[in-house]
Amino acid sequence: MPYSPLLVKPMREELTEIGVQELLTPEEVDKIMDQKTGTTLVVINSVCGSAAGMARPGVRIALEHTKKPDRLVSVFAGQDLEATAKMRGYFPDIPPSSPSIALFKDGEIVAFVPRHRIEGRDARSVAGDLIATFDEYC
Repeated sequence: MPYSPLLVKPMREELTEIGVQELLTPEEVDKIMDQKTGTTLVVINSVCGSAAGMARPGVRIALEHTKKPDRLVSVFAGQDLEATAKMRGYFPDIPPSSPSIALFKDGEIVAFVPRHRIEGRDARSVAGDLIATFDEYC
């Protein structure tokens, strides 16, 4: 059963305010992922403390960097169930993890930050990993 939309609204806005496009349906996921040129940052958003304290703030900090992905998108685990399942289908060999962050380049996954690399760290450390990835692939 999905979380209440009222509960997740501020968690969604934390990303949409910085230009991250929410993908709410499987069709929206396919439309973005069918774009095979350039880079796409995918945030698997979540209600957990790791998302609140490390992942979303880390993404915010990283997106202040000069190099950044061409497209910024998110799906919300525990809320947009079908969209999240569809997105996870684009990286089937990676176990489900939320929050998590993926970077695609030219339609191929080139980096993935699972929950266990987010938990217990601070937002600046997560941002540092993302910035290094942006510098390499964007």
